[in-house]
Amino acid sequence: MSWGIELWDQFDNLEKHTQWGIDILEKYIKFVKERTEIELSYAKQLRNLSKKYQPKKNSKEEEEYRYTACQAFLATLNEMNDYAGQHELISENMTSQIIVELVRYVQELKQERKSHFHDGRKAQQHIEMCWKQLESSKRRFERDCKEADRAQQYFEKMDADINVTKADVEKARQQAQTRHQMAEDSKTDYSSILQKFNHEQHEYYHTHVPNIFQKIQEMEERRIVRIGESVKTYAELDRQVIPIIGKCLDGIVKAAESIDPKNDSQLVVEAYKSGFEPPGDIEFEDYTQPMKRTVSDNSLSNSRGEGKSELKFGGKSKGKLWPFIKKNKGATPEDFSNLPPEQRRKKLQQKVDELNKEIQKEMDQRDAITKMKDVYLKNPQMGDPTSLDHKLAEVSQNIDKLRLETQKFEAWLAEVEGRLPARSDQARRQSGMYEAQNAPSVNNCAQDRESPDGSYTEEQSQESEVKVLATDFDDEFDDEEPLPAIGTCKALYTFEGQNEGTISVVEGETLYVIEEDKGDGWTRIRRNEDEEGYVPTSYVEVYLDKNAKDC
Repeated sequence: MSWGIELWDQFDNLEKHTQWGIDILEKYIKFVKERTEIELSYAKQLRNLSKKYQPKKNSKEEEEYRYTACQAFLATLNEMNDYAGQHELISENMTSQIIVELVRYVQELKQERKSHFHDGRKAQQHIEMCWKQLESSKRRFERDCKEADRAQQYFEKMDADINVTKADVEKARQQAQTRHQMAEDSKTDYSSILQKFNHEQHEYYHTHVPNIFQKIQEMEERRIVRIGESVKTYAELDRQVIPIIGKCLDGIVKAAESIDPKNDSQLVVEAYKSGFEPPGDIEFEDYTQPMKRTVSDNSLSNSRGEGKSELKFGGKSKGKLWPFIKKNKGATPEDFSNLPPEQRRKKLQQKVDELNKEIQKEMDQRDAITKMKDVYLKNPQMGDPTSLDHKLAEVSQNIDKLRLETQKFEAWLAEVEGRLPARSDQARRQSGMYEAQNAPSVNNCAQDRESPDGSYTEEQSQESEVKVLATDFDDEFDDEEPLPAIGTCKALYTFEGQNEGTISVVEGETLYVIEEDKGDGWTRIRRNEDEEGYVPTSYVEVYLDKNAKDC
């Protein structure tokens, strides 16, 4: 099968067909280009999606990723980022291995096609020129023959006319001979041109056109092969990333399988464990008996003052146990005293670790500056050593400040760790929030007391006291008398008492002190008969009455 033989007379259709082939190739290039744009867009959307759900740096959300379920989700986000990278790779490879190559090939193909059809048109023009020459010589031969025939007839007519002179007859004869000679020459020329045309036509239809059309056919077949190869490459480039995408999906499955519910449950314990122990049973109080009632060791009451009883939960109770204290919505105390013991210890430890890291960072900077100064001392041309003294002094001051800060938090940490109940003591202690004394004859004022914000302290002093429980479920049973004032205090700063058991004060305000700081950082004060509560000791300046009796 050869286009030059089978399609010898379809030059125009072949020209249209080959142009259509190039159009198809360019359409395929456009298709692949749009596919690469889709891959890039998809990859970008996947990356944005992964970024959107990534935990924010130094946020509470980042802390949540300690849990295995959250870690699995984070691993999924990271794998999707890699997954997106594979789609970017598809786009990149299709661009370089298909689009760029085909665009270059199309330019070459257009040039080759132009060359072949230029040769074809040139051959057409040549055969058409030969045909015109043949037609011209043929018409000339025909014309000369007719002229010769007319000249012959004229001669014969003159020769037969007796009235015509002999000279006129001779002239007619010579004219006839001339015309016959011209006809013979035209015949010879026509014969020669015809022979030449037949040769050129044979060459055109059996040599030139087949050769040109064969080249066009080969060009078209190469185009078809090239499209096939590109389509195969299109599939292979997609297939190449499947193993990596599979690994991404395997990573997600592995992350899912690594989820450990027990571990996450333990993390919840570590995150929210207060360090307190649940209170013991509350003993039944028989109000039919005389009003003097003793309090069991396991009571939730926590007496403050002389002979005064308070219920640890209820309307007007003055001291509140941790489980019933509302979250402090105000500023967090520097020593985290608003937190329960275990959480406070963790926060303090975290703060100590952070400060130690900052100290190490400053020390590294100091070492670097010191080395640079040594270099300047040895090589003055590189810089002035004294120019680093100010920076070195500044870094040293920062280190000293950070060390003082660390010592402060380490002291608070040691204090908290000393108060947390040991495992061996749990069988002995009924509650981690307080330690009731059940010997009424023992003189003591020991209380496991917690601040209104929930900080846990344990102080002991001597005073003869019997702990009693007063119910506070209804106003008619609330017959407490206010504690006597033991001094006054002046508010140094404004304090917003938002937790139960605290009281708000305004800077410069003078109030009554009814209970000293027991070591927990809180002082109990009173504004009037109905308003009393705790404020941070550091917020007030206390003036105790010398005659007041300390507990």
